Amino acid sequence: MNGAQDLGGQMGFGPIELEDNEPNFHARWEERAFALTLAMGATGSWTIDTSRFARESLPPADYLSSSYYEIWTKGLEKLLLNKELVTQEELETGKSLAPAKPVIRVLKADAVAATLAKGGPADRAEDQPARFRVGDSVRTRRMNPEHHTRLPRYARDAVGTIDAIHGVHVFPDANAHGKGEQPTWLYSVAFKGTDIWGEDSDPDLSLRIDLWEPYLDLA
Repeated sequence: MNGAQDLGGQMGFGPIELEDNEPNFHARWEERAFALTLAMGATGSWTIDTSRFARESLPPADYLSSSYYEIWTKGLEKLLLNKELVTQEELETGKSLAPAKPVIRVLKADAVAATLAKGGPADRAEDQPARFRVGDSVRTRRMNPEHHTRLPRYARDAVGTIDAIHGVHVFPDANAHGKGEQPTWLYSVAFKGTDIWGEDSDPDLSLRIDLWEPYLDLA
């Protein structure tokens, strides 16, 4: 969707400030926000793409005024409410007011390391040939979806070149909304900076974006 998270090319936000020796977390509550999000994702109550959509669909003013892990926490609260795993009153009071509802599975402390090491692979078996080949010139779709998508707004209706083929992967646009994995081919597409940002941008700039087949047409 066209949300506040899609900042590529937006003006007025200033440069990205890099922090020397930046820690993984700046406060204990950030550790807890990460752990809670991980633990609830492991229950199987939703997919990683659903989780991303919950965060990016926050109201723009709320999203832009929140820190990174505040966004994670607010997204998690939306998911918990939507799945009726908590009530608004429970969130506001910070107390459980009813018996816990069952979930598919529970991530125990002694299984965290192995679960993180295993990851969540999204590659799937190939059941049809790839539509594009390395070197093909492609144009990204012009779209303004209300659903989750991994095609950045700034890279829509732009011409690029297939740089690599990553195989078949879960299609996030479907997986985020309970429509199944719908696996499809994933490509690395190389763009000239001037084809993305215009002729007045840095002529030496280039970028590569991993894009799913439904986003692309032959140029």
